[in-house]
Amino acid sequence: MQQNEFDHTAFLKTLTTRPGVYRMVNAEGNVLYVGKARNLKKRVSSYFTRSLNRRIQIMVGQIAQIEVIVTHTEAEALLLENHLIKSLKPKYNVLLRDDKSYPYIYLSTDHTYPALSFRRGARRGKGRYFGPYPSAGSTRETLQVLQKLFPVRQCEESFFRNRSRACLQYQIKRCSGPCVGLISTQAYGEDVQHAVLFLEGKTSQVVDELVAWMERASGNLDFEQAAIYRDQIKHLRRIQERQYVSGEGGDLDIVALAKRGGSACIQVFYIRSGRNLGNKSFYPSVPRDATDETILQAFVSQYYLEKPVPNEIILNHRLAEKGLLEEVLSQQAERRVRISSRVRGERARWLKMAQGNAELALQARLSAQAGMEERLQALQQALQLPAIPERMECFDISHTRGESTVASCVVFNEQGPLKSDYRRFNIEDITPGDDYAAMAQALERRYRRVKKGEVALPDILFIDGGKGQIGAVHERLQDLGISGLTLVGVAKGADRKVGQEQLFLLGRRAPFILPADSPALHLIQQIRDEAHRFAITAHRQRRSKSRNRSVLEQIPGIGPKRRQRLMKQFGGLQELSRAGIEDISRVEGISTALAEQIYHAFHDKG
Repeated sequence: MQQNEFDHTAFLKTLTTRPGVYRMVNAEGNVLYVGKARNLKKRVSSYFTRSLNRRIQIMVGQIAQIEVIVTHTEAEALLLENHLIKSLKPKYNVLLRDDKSYPYIYLSTDHTYPALSFRRGARRGKGRYFGPYPSAGSTRETLQVLQKLFPVRQCEESFFRNRSRACLQYQIKRCSGPCVGLISTQAYGEDVQHAVLFLEGKTSQVVDELVAWMERASGNLDFEQAAIYRDQIKHLRRIQERQYVSGEGGDLDIVALAKRGGSACIQVFYIRSGRNLGNKSFYPSVPRDATDETILQAFVSQYYLEKPVPNEIILNHRLAEKGLLEEVLSQQAERRVRISSRVRGERARWLKMAQGNAELALQARLSAQAGMEERLQALQQALQLPAIPERMECFDISHTRGESTVASCVVFNEQGPLKSDYRRFNIEDITPGDDYAAMAQALERRYRRVKKGEVALPDILFIDGGKGQIGAVHERLQDLGISGLTLVGVAKGADRKVGQEQLFLLGRRAPFILPADSPALHLIQQIRDEAHRFAITAHRQRRSKSRNRSVLEQIPGIGPKRRQRLMKQFGGLQELSRAGIEDISRVEGISTALAEQIYHAFHDKG
């Protein structure tokens, strides 16, 4: 197909030499590439020289127009380029796929008895934030360690305000019971201060204080308290040995890239206040001929702009625009930020370790992709498909005796689960327990979008069920005008044993069973199990939300204000369900008769 001719000579004559951002757009209006330049005329002109690699030549051949935004400075252009790349996702840019918000530990310092909690997203609350942590798991692990060392409360404010006796956390010595006055504000404040010092990486200072207190308690013959201090010191020493980076005392990230062909892995190790918080792997989408420096440059730009930045970033490759990035990140952080690549001693050892981790992670990912390719080839042969399937979907239904019915749709491609395309459907207006009607509703909602071109049509549609389900699904798809996909029913065998699944294909009279060691069967099991997991999770969430809402809402005389008052007084629905009639009637606005109705709503369900 002939591309629209782009008169670059005429366009270049109109270009300014000022800094800015340029967008290369094809004839369909899709953005091919976004770039920034200190000198727009000089940078854009370089794309129309003869010494271009093959990939750039292909991209330039598709240009129908170039859009330009002039900025005051190159730093401003860098920020705008980062925003446009994230929003437009151009085909020829290096794209960082994982851009989720990172978790923090939050301390509510404006409270008499501050609480520690897990936080993700915008940092709006008054208090202190510690992190970011590489994952939710590492954040919760740190919170568990803190509970064992310093019994600072981690409960919600509504739960804290409405306690009349200490909860289980106090009984197992994970909280000091401030909700019912079992600890003075001064003693509680000392625990909070020690927790803060620990999170700041000042463990040695905490240990020194605890040693002094242990000796004082021992001198006063308070051996029980001395033993508590001794145990805290012992645990702190062990954590210190396990988590601290020798010779480091500040905040820094260690970033290492491993690249093979068109695949890349970037490992980031997070060091905060000298503590190793763990690492995280990133797999950006990269052009095959992109250099290591180009990939790292794009990663640093997309990852660190618009998020908290450490004092130093150590890379395993030198960046051409190191000075510009340091300037922009320093302005963002309102302090000096350094980017280093040539390091010695302990830092060099950690950088080498990060690079080794990146290479291992990339190898594991490539091996997994090779395994996925083998499974897809086996599936093609088993189902006698004309080509290797590129997109597969699976539906499943989950409910409890017809309550809160949910349908799930999971999607797999040649790389495995495509979670961004997963969907769940809350099923309404059907006979409770009618799985056929639930499936029909889910299919209609999903494949109407396919007909509109909003969602790609899969090559294979898996259904958790047998011949009856396959027939019903086929009929529904015909009504929707959907054709051209392979329909496969996956039913458990006679003994419901894994490995004996029966496969039903539309048009075949009898089902067939693949060998238990078949790669094709393993892929089908993985897709079916993922659909089942996703459906059950969605159903449980919906059922829990429904029950929490409906128990009180179904009682005449319980409006929003009374519901709110009850929830506050008992600290939640679970505590209210355990309360007796007399306890419920003590709440303002709740008569004895109404308390009896509330009590029976929770207990007379048989």
